[in-house]
This record gives sequence, C-alpha cells and structure tokens, in this order.
Amino acid sequence: MSFSIAGKTAIVTGAANGVGLAIARHFMEQDANVVFADMDEAKLEAEVGDIAGKDDSHVRYFAGDLREKLTLANLLSTTIDAFDRVDILINGSRQITESEPLNPDDDAVEMLIRQNLMTSLRLTQLVAKRMIKQSEEDTDAPKGSIVNLSSIASQRAHPDLLAYSISCASVEQMTRAMAVVLAPNRIRVNALALGSVMSASLKDTLKETNCRDEIIRNTPLARIASAGEVAETARFLASDGSGFMTGQVLTVDGGRSLVDSVATAAH
Repeated sequence: MSFSIAGKTAIVTGAANGVGLAIARHFMEQDANVVFADMDEAKLEAEVGDIAGKDDSHVRYFAGDLREKLTLANLLSTTIDAFDRVDILINGSRQITESEPLNPDDDAVEMLIRQNLMTSLRLTQLVAKRMIKQSEEDTDAPKGSIVNLSSIASQRAHPDLLAYSISCASVEQMTRAMAVVLAPNRIRVNALALGSVMSASLKDTLKETNCRDEIIRNTPLARIASAGEVAETARFLASDGSGFMTGQVLTVDGGRSLVDSVATAAH
C-alpha cells in the first residue's frame, strides 16, 4: 500500500488557520490538488493567494460560510470545475466555545452542533455522492477517503465544555455511521481525535491563561504537538496505506486520554 496522495484532489475545510491550514499545506507539498476552504477570505488570500491564481497551479481557495447549504454546493462545484473530481475530504472546520451547562438560555450546544457536526455531515453527503458518481464512471479509480476532525473532549467531561464535548461526540458517531453507509461504495470515513495540538484556538488560550504547564503535565509525552504532526496522520488516513480502515477514530494526543485528569480537555 502507498502513502502517496500525489495527483489526488482534496478539499480541506478550516484551512485558513491552525490544523486545517497545516493539513492543506502538507497535502499541497505532497503534490495533491488542494482546495483550501474557510470563512476567512483575507487569511486564505494571505496564505495561498499568490499560488492559487496561477493557471497551472494545483491549489485553489474558496471563502464562504460553510454552515450554509448553498455555500457547500458552491465549494464542491468550484472543486470539480478546477480539478474534475474529488478524492479526499478533510472536515477540519470546527469551533470551540465555552458553555453554561445549567443555563437554559445558553445556545452553545445548538451553535456547535450546527458548526461542528452539521457542516461536516452535509459536506460529507455532497462529496460522497460525487465520489460514488466517479466510481460508477471509472470503476478502476480510487473511491475516496473522508477524514473528520474531532477531539478527546468527546470522551471527557469538563463543566465549561459541554457543548464542545457533545458536538465532538456527535462527529465521531457520524463518522461510524457514514462509514457503514458508504462502505459498499468503497468510500472510507475515519476521524482524528486530537489532544493538545498547537492550533489557533490553543494559541489564543495560552495567551489568555497560564495552562501550558498543566497541559504538558497531563500529557505523558510531555509536550504539545505541532499542527504538522496531525497533517502527517491525516495523510495516512487519506492515502491507500489505510485502505482497510474505516469507521475508526484515531487518537492523536500524546497519551493524554490515558490519564485521569479532565482539565483543559478541549486542548
């Protein structure tokens, strides 16, 4: 089996910052066709605008609110117009926010279900239909791989992170269900449950709080991962090297989930 993704076409959401950006850049360096998708058009322009505009470029970027169904349809159309097909989907667009678990007026659960679950689910549905069509047209072509980003917060209880934990658990169950649905079409669906990774949200948290030492103390490997390390794992799941894996949630947390502490579970 090969770990190469050269020549394949990937959509990466959440690609303007942090982990999503690292994955999209890594895929680009591995000679995949990559569509960087995010709401932050200015950041996308700053990151890849100089190469995305070239006629022979294997990079495009797409800016829009991915919570909207029409935006998702336009993202897929942009990808097909540029590269004729889509082989890989990385659902990396996600949001972390604190919630008030005893406040009935707090809408954080609904907000994060819409952002973290529904965006990934709807894009998965659209892209999977395209992958199925491609496989019908060319039975020898690779069928497709979908990777969702989650967090070890899905399995850990933190009072301030009720909404985030619920949304991540939902993403993981969606991963398992869609893996079963799409298995007959040989489309694989897996997820990455992340621990402490130097994402945009963690950088902000470290600026506002003094939790770095606590995170490292509660991580057996005693460090915070770089976003690039997650990108390598995402490539493994996207490649034929993981060709007999589907419906799996692969934990990338430096051993964090093996210890009892629930502090700063989201990061």
